[in-house]
Amino acid sequence: MLKCTAMWQKLAPLARASSSLCRHHVRRKVLKCDKMVPVIPKALMSSGAPGGAGDNAAYLMIVGAAFLGGGIYMYSTLSQDKKRYQDRLNEIRSRSVKLSEEASAAEPDIHDVEEVATVEENTGSVLAERGPPGQNEGVPAQEKTVTPSDSSTISESKVSAPVLETTPGELKTDPSSTESAGADAAVSPPELPPHAPYLLIGGGTAAFAAARSIRARDPGARVLIVTDEWDLPYMRPPLSKELWFSDDPTVIETLRFKQWNGKERSIYFQPPSFYVSPQELSEVENGGVAVLTGKKVVHMDVRGNKVRLNDDSEISYDKCLIATGGEPRNLQVLERAGAAVAQHTTLFRKIEDFRCLEKISREVKSITIVGGGFLGSELACALGRKAKETGLEVIQMFPEKGNMGKVLPEYLSNWTTNKVRKEGVNVMAEALVKHVSFQDGKVEIKLKDGRVVKTDHIVAAVGLEPSVELAKSAGLEVDSDFGGYRVNAELQARSNIWVAGDAACFYDIRLGRRRVEHHDHAVVSGRLAGENMTGASKPYWHQSMFWSDLGPDVGYEAIGIVDSSLPTVGVFAKATPKDTPKAATEESGTGIRSESETEAIASGEAAVSTSSPRIPQQGEDYGKGVIFYLRDKVVVGIILWNVFNRMPIARKIIKDGEEHADLNEVAKLFNIHED
Repeated sequence: MLKCTAMWQKLAPLARASSSLCRHHVRRKVLKCDKMVPVIPKALMSSGAPGGAGDNAAYLMIVGAAFLGGGIYMYSTLSQDKKRYQDRLNEIRSRSVKLSEEASAAEPDIHDVEEVATVEENTGSVLAERGPPGQNEGVPAQEKTVTPSDSSTISESKVSAPVLETTPGELKTDPSSTESAGADAAVSPPELPPHAPYLLIGGGTAAFAAARSIRARDPGARVLIVTDEWDLPYMRPPLSKELWFSDDPTVIETLRFKQWNGKERSIYFQPPSFYVSPQELSEVENGGVAVLTGKKVVHMDVRGNKVRLNDDSEISYDKCLIATGGEPRNLQVLERAGAAVAQHTTLFRKIEDFRCLEKISREVKSITIVGGGFLGSELACALGRKAKETGLEVIQMFPEKGNMGKVLPEYLSNWTTNKVRKEGVNVMAEALVKHVSFQDGKVEIKLKDGRVVKTDHIVAAVGLEPSVELAKSAGLEVDSDFGGYRVNAELQARSNIWVAGDAACFYDIRLGRRRVEHHDHAVVSGRLAGENMTGASKPYWHQSMFWSDLGPDVGYEAIGIVDSSLPTVGVFAKATPKDTPKAATEESGTGIRSESETEAIASGEAAVSTSSPRIPQQGEDYGKGVIFYLRDKVVVGIILWNVFNRMPIARKIIKDGEEHADLNEVAKLFNIHED
């Protein structure tokens, strides 16, 4: 005890300065010694000067109350969560029992099942939901009413769901989609597949070419195409070309047309039987291609590999292709003109635009086309030829000096303008629209030079704006000069995202960075992107071509950079009866000329004509010829005017990138003087 007391006396000064005491020694000292050891104020949880005993007691009470309150809260929360969980389980059990009782009470008669099965068999595979009524106006649909058998009556919900007979490519209504909620709904597949190994955003040419390429390299692949249109993938060129020259009065409904060579085909790439239902994509044995129509992707989560649709549903993916194409551009003066003018204006791009304009052309007396490029000139010629039979007034106006003035050299643009006028079109060159209004049932167009045009309907054909709405959410780069998503040589924007078609801004090893808005580019870029999505790792070196037809008699094919501001050299010859778009399709066997050109390879050993090329004088007929576009004395673009099936040679000339001292000798490679 004496040792303990001596030790305590030595450590007491240290204990007073510290934040704790040896309570055990204090108790022993108080019990054994006559003299009470003075209590040193405790300094709990503090490094400052020690406070009084009252302060320490208050602090202990606060801490204790906090711990006690936290414990009570945790206990209460856990108890309530357990109770809610148990109530939820009881609710689910009672719901299952209730559904089972309702399903048993509403069990259909065997005859009902047979009737529904018969209807489903007649309607074929269901591709997607049918769009709103306004989206399918003008499309014939014959309703089938299911007749109940003698021994049973089909439920009201089944009778109210008509089964639609549609043309190829048009979507059909699934009879099972109108079944009442119950046991059948519990076992039916989900409306949307939750996951698609290959997700293609956009339903145009590039997306279909990619789907076909993916399936060719991976026969068991499951491909889902999501498009905001209500139609299956189709080709766009006939919308401004062959469909307008069809003699079939039901062409607006069937969308079948005769090519220049007389063969008939559909605008759709494949019939409905080619595709599988989106609901069955994840279950079909050998994979397939499904089309989800009427849905738009509004957000991309590139880290989570999933997209969100406009109905807030989500689809995950392994590989994704963006092939959204573009939207037709409008003039600001038309956008500011008001709702009345907007109701009498068509932005031509889709099937529904063709149907709408074709119907309008039979009901109004005057149509004005604003735009002198490819689309505007094609529509002007198509409507002008039709106007000769119906008396329709067709007006075409543009700010350039002649048709396709931004593409063709001036002398050829002037000749083309005269050709369009001969088709019955009132061509107004150097016409800059200043103001548009709607007065007395007519659209009044005031031009900058004072001219005024009154018309019933306007068609705006002033270019295309690439659809890049997903760039922000996906973190993709948009090119500031050309527009569209910037991609590398393999058309890749991110590690598992590719871009093809009009929306892709790619780097051309010969011509620099470019963005192309033509059918052949959509086919080839879509096909290459599909191959790379399956691991091909191929660069995009193809020089795509494009073509335009001013009716069945005059047409041209082009490749590379064709800009009228560049220096040009044209070599022409007299045309023969076979130098027309119609004759070209008869020779190639296809109405889409690029289908034969993209597979061909130029050998460079074409039979060269020995006759000397001749450049026609002003006013002469430009029957057929070759126009070379130069940049730094190197050919960067070529137009074959009424010269067909020679594109592989033009492609090789641009690919070589050499300077040519005499382009007349180069023109001999195209045999434009052969009979």
